[in-house]
Amino acid sequence: MAAPSPTPASSAGGLAGLVASVAAAVAGLAASAMLLVDYVRPAPVFCAEGGGCDALKHTVFAMPFGVPLPVVGLAGFVALGASALVPGRRARRAQVALAACAGLAGAALLALQALLGHLCPYCCVADGGGVLSLAIAAFRLRTERPGARVGGWGASLGGAASLVAAAAVPLAAGLHVDPTPQVIRAEIAQAPAGVLTVVDFVDFECPFCRMVQAELAPVLESHRGKIHLVRRQVPLTMHAHARDAARAACCAQRLGQGDAMADALFAADVDELTPEGCEKIAASLGLPLDPYRACIASPATDASIDADKAEFKAAGGYALPTLWIGQTPVIGAQPREELAKGVHEALAKLGS
Repeated sequence: MAAPSPTPASSAGGLAGLVASVAAAVAGLAASAMLLVDYVRPAPVFCAEGGGCDALKHTVFAMPFGVPLPVVGLAGFVALGASALVPGRRARRAQVALAACAGLAGAALLALQALLGHLCPYCCVADGGGVLSLAIAAFRLRTERPGARVGGWGASLGGAASLVAAAAVPLAAGLHVDPTPQVIRAEIAQAPAGVLTVVDFVDFECPFCRMVQAELAPVLESHRGKIHLVRRQVPLTMHAHARDAARAACCAQRLGQGDAMADALFAADVDELTPEGCEKIAASLGLPLDPYRACIASPATDASIDADKAEFKAAGGYALPTLWIGQTPVIGAQPREELAKGVHEALAKLGS
């Protein structure tokens, strides 16, 4: 006896289940592809520097068994999407099994984000897609008639094309875009060929900036002649003498002693970074005091500092210390070994 033909209502429900399955997989694939781009690029393309994505990328959960988590997401959503397009009870059971893994992993990762206090929008889409996929897969297993081919070959081909595009478009676009901020690109363009640009956003009173300076100075010295060092002034309002020191550094730079003044300001006790203390340092370096004093009093000096702070924010800066070693940002206090590694790798890319 022939099986009864599916009713319009059951066909519509089956098509809705198929569309929902593919949509969840497409969302998860697109989010995973964006996350993978930000994992492999030196600076983020899709997520803001210092955002939830960046915070989670630096946890132990970001590289399970040495594999970037977005790669796991891509593979999982490809398998989910493929199982959703195949008709039959075995395919529905396989979809449920895959969705159960995705749903459990997604729920765990969403809970982890909540515990860490950092919400990554792309992670939320991918993890939420895994949880949603489980509910959709269970619905399809319960409601679809055995042997039914929902939507025909057209729906299957359309779904497959959607899955390919969801992964390919973000990967192609993200890997093609240069995420380096304009201010960094401009400084790099001014350096001679084969010379590495290091941009240091600095507060001379910041204790962590001072730590980085102590670790960075020997690295730069070991590559003398191959480094173009640029300091941009970002005095924090929480530091009482930071702007006074920034003014002194700017004026010394204009008078041809920028590097020597920066080294002296970092070496001085924080309590000495007063206007009087900075002038004493300027005198010890042999700077002409009348031009120095005129520069300190000039509104143009404060305007220059404010411009540096604005460019720091425009470059995605959110914390100090921040360095750009070539096109790679380095956030926070880093040991000498990490700084040396970053400089060595960047010089190797330049062929130096």
